[in-house]
Amino acid sequence: MRVSVIGCGHLGAVHAACLAETGSEVIGIDVDRAKVDTLAAGRSPFHEPGLDDLLARNIAAGRLRFTTDHGEAAAFADVHFICVGTPQLDDSGAADLSHVTAALEELGPRLERPVVVIGKSTVPVGTTAALSETLRALAPAGDGVELGWSPEFLREGFGVPDTLRPDRIVLGTDSPRVEEVMREVCVPQILAGVPFLVTDPATAELAKASANAFLATKISFINAVAELAEATGADVHRLAAAIGHDVRIGAAGLRPGIGYGGGCLPKDVRALRTIAAGYGAETLSGLLDAVETTNEARRLWVIEAAEQMCGPLTGVRAAVLGAAFKPGTDDIRDSPALDIASRLQNRGARVTVYDPEAMDNARAVHPELAFAASAAEAVTDAEVVLHLTEWPEFRDADPKQLGKAVRARRLIDGRGGLDHARWETAGWEVAVLGRGPSE
Repeated sequence: MRVSVIGCGHLGAVHAACLAETGSEVIGIDVDRAKVDTLAAGRSPFHEPGLDDLLARNIAAGRLRFTTDHGEAAAFADVHFICVGTPQLDDSGAADLSHVTAALEELGPRLERPVVVIGKSTVPVGTTAALSETLRALAPAGDGVELGWSPEFLREGFGVPDTLRPDRIVLGTDSPRVEEVMREVCVPQILAGVPFLVTDPATAELAKASANAFLATKISFINAVAELAEATGADVHRLAAAIGHDVRIGAAGLRPGIGYGGGCLPKDVRALRTIAAGYGAETLSGLLDAVETTNEARRLWVIEAAEQMCGPLTGVRAAVLGAAFKPGTDDIRDSPALDIASRLQNRGARVTVYDPEAMDNARAVHPELAFAASAAEAVTDAEVVLHLTEWPEFRDADPKQLGKAVRARRLIDGRGGLDHARWETAGWEVAVLGRGPSE
């Protein structure tokens, strides 16, 4: 099929490359000329494993190209995917739909023949119905232009496999034509056995935010239990492993630590909470309030642990291992690691940060922090080391070697992913959420 993808950020660039990989002819559109030029050269403007190879291969094969021209996309494609961002509004928890509206206002007046438009951006309930009217009014083809919504569920760092072989495809539409076209686009996934779920638009619009809110609730639940584990002398990490074997609960996402961050979970929790409050669903909005409060408390736990280990933090040298909100990406949006680093700095600590992928992004947003070129450099003369993003490089680090560089062997494992016995054997004092400091 001939497809356009409007918006080439983390979602759109991956979606465009994967559509081309599965046989569609694809044109990607973005208003950012620098981003378009980078993608057209076969390179991703952000870190996403496997994406550069897909871009280069499909551009070379002539199945994929990028442009800033919406007119070119309208003339080329029979299906248009809206993949622009929907960030949180500055003055509320609601989603900002201005980029979605702008994309349709650019595309709509150029649609002179019947086409299908599929939204993939995360949007509040009622968006499809409202924008369908707007799109038909803008398009010369009128009722020949139909809009459906198919939320994305990809994880940063796993965007390529999550798009090529998702665990489900959800489509919100009342139109047989939209369903038929979407099934044709998704033939490779459907033939591979991926469930294809057709719902009304409102259900599809709720699907992404609800999924992320549930995951955030799971994360906050085990982090809340960590407080009880510390008070009773239990080990929350072993507790999580024990309850994770229950198939009704599952181990995925049940990882105690400093909580969630990134560009999706925080804003989707707040957006769903705002929607729930607006519709009078007070039980859900109250639950999500508690989820956010618990997530925030985990970051404060790290600061308190540092103060318990070191005393007043003024002048204390702190090495922060990690800047990305999770491993496998260079995304620092709502990064717990950088938030904690800034809080330490505000308490008077002298903070040095290292991350394998996110250094440039971190420097641009947090120029007040110091940055190192390696983990070994970051921990040099440190009085406390904080493990805050669970990169394999940190898990595999030699605590004996790092111990030779630090001023004091104190470790706060905010992710619970290190071999604590190994670090303690090497002479480190170790604090872990849900277990407390080592003796």
